[in-house]
Amino acid sequence: MGLPDLKACFSQLIKANSISAITETGDHSNLEVIELLQSWLTDLGFHCQTQAVKDSRGKYNLLATLLPSNGVTQGGLLLAGHSDTVPIDEGHWHQDPFQLTERDNRWYGLGSCDMKGFFAICIAALQELPLKQLTKPLYIFASADEETTMNGAKAFVEQFANQRHFTPEFAIIGEPTGMAPVYMHKGHLAKGIRITGRSGHSSDPSKGLNAIEIMHDVITQLTKLKQALINQYQQTSFSVPYPTLNLGHIHGGDAANRICGCCELHIDLRPIPGIPLEELEILIRQYLSPIQQNYPGAVDIFNLYPGNEAFGGKLDAPWTQTAARLCQQAPQVVNYATEAPYISLLGCQTLVLGPGSIEQAHQPNEFIDTSVLPQAQSVFKELIYNCCLN
Repeated sequence: MGLPDLKACFSQLIKANSISAITETGDHSNLEVIELLQSWLTDLGFHCQTQAVKDSRGKYNLLATLLPSNGVTQGGLLLAGHSDTVPIDEGHWHQDPFQLTERDNRWYGLGSCDMKGFFAICIAALQELPLKQLTKPLYIFASADEETTMNGAKAFVEQFANQRHFTPEFAIIGEPTGMAPVYMHKGHLAKGIRITGRSGHSSDPSKGLNAIEIMHDVITQLTKLKQALINQYQQTSFSVPYPTLNLGHIHGGDAANRICGCCELHIDLRPIPGIPLEELEILIRQYLSPIQQNYPGAVDIFNLYPGNEAFGGKLDAPWTQTAARLCQQAPQVVNYATEAPYISLLGCQTLVLGPGSIEQAHQPNEFIDTSVLPQAQSVFKELIYNCCLN
């Protein structure tokens, strides 16, 4: 039986539920997607390896390898993407999210844009290339849990970063960029700060410890940190050219006549390249250290969910310019996070580039415009040809 065509690939991938969720409720294994890709890529001549991802709920990575007959094992191209999707917004979809629906020159379905469609386009492009004539290796990587922990990409880098037989020179991560090459993006860190005071009757404040009042001091210090980040770090390529700190959620107390015994604040930080998450962690603790000293044991700082590092490539890099020429679009910087900072640790020149609009990602009624598919397929053919068939 032959390989499915482009639409059939889209349809089968969308049908396979691979939702990632932080909590166990609603979280699904990505194994069905991995098995589909493994079957198709094996039929195309790739050697496929699956690896269970630690600290996940039955999730797997897939690495498919196609080596040339000339014996070359160095260099080549890595095409990478995530196999999971975000959860669906119940009641907001106008059609079944797990069924490819064609309407008004659009293909609707969960993952159609972000980013199962990327794999379908790769499969279609590979079928039109003389793969037996490869001169350098070609790799396809499908990761787990990108939408939550990025543990799939982290485990992949941990497994392959120091292996001499795996040294791709170039990498593309097929997130939806509108087929514009992205060479830089911000990172993301979400922290919670919990103040534990002592509740009591509001008629005698001295008998309690008001968590809201301590949180006021915390916010004052965080405001100073916010300004320090603006003053000390700049990257003019971004529309917002400095790291941002947002106070996103606060809750404390239960009644006007009680001293507040607990108050919690959630903050969001977006670092520019060059600021590791570890450095941000240190800065937060440094700015809040005086409060912790004044109120021992009252201040708890914790992760809301795993952070993502910033990614900083180069605008003038030959790989960036090659992709820009093939896509006929200027290289871009973006504010969302991807697996690029982890994939780049493998030593390959890395770009984020894929079909569809980021505006459709994580949205109900997610779709990809069918008019972009021929160009995307053509570009990926050219990228593979340039890296592995020249």
